[in-house]
Amino acid sequence: MSRELGPVDHGRLLEALEIEARVLGEVAHTASAEAPVPTAPGWTVRELVRHVGSVYGVTLGWLREGRKPAQWQRGPRQDETVADHYAVARDAVIAELAAHDPADHAATWWPADPTYGFWRRRTLHETLVHRVDAERAAGTAHPAVPADLATDGVDEVLTLYFGHRLAVMGLAGTRLGTVGVQTGGHSWIARAGPDRMEAWRCSPEEAEAADELVSGEPANVYLWLWGRAAPTAVISTGGHDLAAQLWALLRLATR
Repeated sequence: MSRELGPVDHGRLLEALEIEARVLGEVAHTASAEAPVPTAPGWTVRELVRHVGSVYGVTLGWLREGRKPAQWQRGPRQDETVADHYAVARDAVIAELAAHDPADHAATWWPADPTYGFWRRRTLHETLVHRVDAERAAGTAHPAVPADLATDGVDEVLTLYFGHRLAVMGLAGTRLGTVGVQTGGHSWIARAGPDRMEAWRCSPEEAEAADELVSGEPANVYLWLWGRAAPTAVISTGGHDLAAQLWALLRLATR
């Protein structure tokens, strides 16, 4: 029986990954390779595609070798184009994930979930966020993000990156306090401070009792937490300092 850690089941995650990875490749093909990516300063579309292809390669290393690869494959081989490198890695990682039950054991960088399901979710959201980046580079004004995937992504970025990744990186908040997050019928609390960084799902009442509350449409909250939307994309009540700290810390964890 597969373990479902988020609002979306693993079958939907894999299906969405296949769609998002295909669309990202199509958008990158139609955009100029040298077009700047406004939501990822310093990157061009070419660098964006190279990055995602490399992430797929690293994911395959975790799955096939049972550990983090010794080094990233930063780019295509001499006989490969960036687009070919991306396509080969994309097809390989999707095939590997599809060939295993999400509950099957797999090495991961999150002790709470050592399964193939972790990588279905992580690979989807890596792809989805960068598909949005590619569409922004191509001139799409408001890239669409399905509400169910956005809600799942909010859960992932809070529990995985805020609640785990920041501590691994040795990063912490300077102000102690809690931020409630509400969207898509789900609620969370993120608590930061000099000696603690944690996030968990909670009741609506608990979220509303936090020091500050961030809410909005799922796509807006998701993209805001990933640094892809302006502060005005979400509604912040009870103040702004702790919400700003949450956003800034996540920018460090997810870059």
